[in-house]
Amino acid sequence: MTRSMVTLREATVEDALALTELWADLLRRADAQEQAADLETVIKDSADSAEQRIVVAEYDGEFAGAVLLRITTLTPLNLTPTVLILAPHVASRFRRRGVGHALMDAGTTWAEENGIGHVTGGAAHGTREANRYLARLGLGASAIFRVGTTQAMRDKLTEQLPVSQRVPGYRPQRVLAARRIRRANSAG
Repeated sequence: MTRSMVTLREATVEDALALTELWADLLRRADAQEQAADLETVIKDSADSAEQRIVVAEYDGEFAGAVLLRITTLTPLNLTPTVLILAPHVASRFRRRGVGHALMDAGTTWAEENGIGHVTGGAAHGTREANRYLARLGLGASAIFRVGTTQAMRDKLTEQLPVSQRVPGYRPQRVLAARRIRRANSAG
């Protein structure tokens, strides 16, 4: 019987830089220092929370991957408890060595320890391999979340209005700017 080289532990603030590199595609657009500061906050919040944790995987003592686990509900409307297994990532040089399996097992074990009958996993839409892995583990698709900027959404909603209901050139930012200019001109 071979001994597994994968060990799991709770994330610490010292892991913030490694997590920044690992989860770079998931973090807000900012410089690396701001992203690391964000992750330090998430790590501290997780350490103080009974409903959230970040699990780090090490392979033979080296940082190899991580996952964020959160106890939540299936949706805000469906209050069935679930453990959300979010952002299971394995550093490329440690793939196919049992790291991903260990991270997913950590989420499943946490659900069992808390008497929660469902786990929910998520991977970015463009990560075909990760999505296929989750499917092989028995996770079915439940929803697709789409994200866009508020301004893009406003533009598309305005385009869909009948022409008679559209206000030509209406943009809330322009209206507010025009009001400010009028106020400044009338005050001066």
